[in-house]
Amino acid sequence: MDQTSGNDHQLEMIRRIRRSKPAANTQKSSEESHSNEGCSCNEEITNLPIGSPCKKPGECASGNCVNEKCAAATTITTKTTTKTTTTAPEWISTGNLTTGRVFHTATMLANGQVLVVGGNGNDGLLSSAELYDPITGMWTSTGNLITARNQHTATTLPNGLVLVVGGLSNNGFLDSTELYNPATGMWTSTGNLITARNRHTATILTNGQVLVAGGFQGSGPLDSAELYDPSTGMWTNTGNLITARNQHTATTLPNGLVLVAGGLFDLDVLNSADLYNPSTGMWTSTGNLITARNHHTATILANGQVIVTGGSDTISLPLDSAELYDSSTGMWTSIGNLITARNGHTATTLTNGQVLFAGGLGISNALNSAELYDLLTQMRTSTANMITDRYFHTATRLTNGQVLAAGGFENGGIANSAELYLP
Repeated sequence: MDQTSGNDHQLEMIRRIRRSKPAANTQKSSEESHSNEGCSCNEEITNLPIGSPCKKPGECASGNCVNEKCAAATTITTKTTTKTTTTAPEWISTGNLTTGRVFHTATMLANGQVLVVGGNGNDGLLSSAELYDPITGMWTSTGNLITARNQHTATTLPNGLVLVVGGLSNNGFLDSTELYNPATGMWTSTGNLITARNRHTATILTNGQVLVAGGFQGSGPLDSAELYDPSTGMWTNTGNLITARNQHTATTLPNGLVLVAGGLFDLDVLNSADLYNPSTGMWTSTGNLITARNHHTATILANGQVIVTGGSDTISLPLDSAELYDSSTGMWTSIGNLITARNGHTATTLTNGQVLFAGGLGISNALNSAELYDLLTQMRTSTANMITDRYFHTATRLTNGQVLAAGGFENGGIANSAELYLP
């Protein structure tokens, strides 16, 4: 017997067995039983093994009937291709400031808007303040400062209010401080500084207090430091800096200490750095900067290190050097040069961990160039140029990851323009 005859015989046997099976429902009516008598029960055939004769795929256990014989199942593989499109970073214009200004402050509010305060305009010191709305791209005026000022500081407190401290007015150095309430758009006075100052730093501590350090007064650079307590609205003295300084930077480290670096002492540019311990209220020296500098930037990185870039040297030339501070060793290491020497620039940490350096003053002119620092590769790369060359402007990262640059000096005077960096 050949294989085909054997398969036909096997198929006939399966059919006979199925016809001989008793009805599943023994409770059928006599009428139903009568109608089924002698039925050939043309029942659907399924689960035939490979090689069995078949008329359609459903008869085969494999579900595959080829040339009237059950064949092995076939697998169809579908390949999906995904195309990813990336957009190059760029700067785009956004609404102009209501008033052109420089030596102002820009502070992110809890509602995502940016508060710009004071500074110098074309007609002198400013008391005006305005709000930038990222949704509309427009600026609107808000309540005026009680006292016009520039070279002050502005710090967002844990309660959402903004503390503006010190600065310079038409009457001299200021000890006054004010609070801005975003809910009302109004300013109220709070406790006066113990020592009037401008060109100081203000740093929020982990306990919610604000540390103000150094700065300048008519008699020269200051070594004093004081603490603001938001719960009382009062200032108290804390330990003095080891070295009096102004135009320095202050950065809160992951361990809660505050790193103060560089700056000016009279006409001397400093390379020294001090650490403030909030637990003891005391300052200690740490490793010196490799390069003395002022008007530089200091930015905390994702790994806890601090990158210091640019600034100006002892003869007021812009610097292209950059260095890293490691709080675990207290030492600085050189990490190569910026692509372009600059001071009075801004440094902003992006959502991807890169740092954007934008604008500043070059050897002879305001700059519109910008560059990126990548922590993983420790490389600097050029990115899109700003629309307007500017220095001593502000740069604020918005909640959508874009960076708002506003005001500052431009080659033609004081800028009222603002622009957005789209990473």
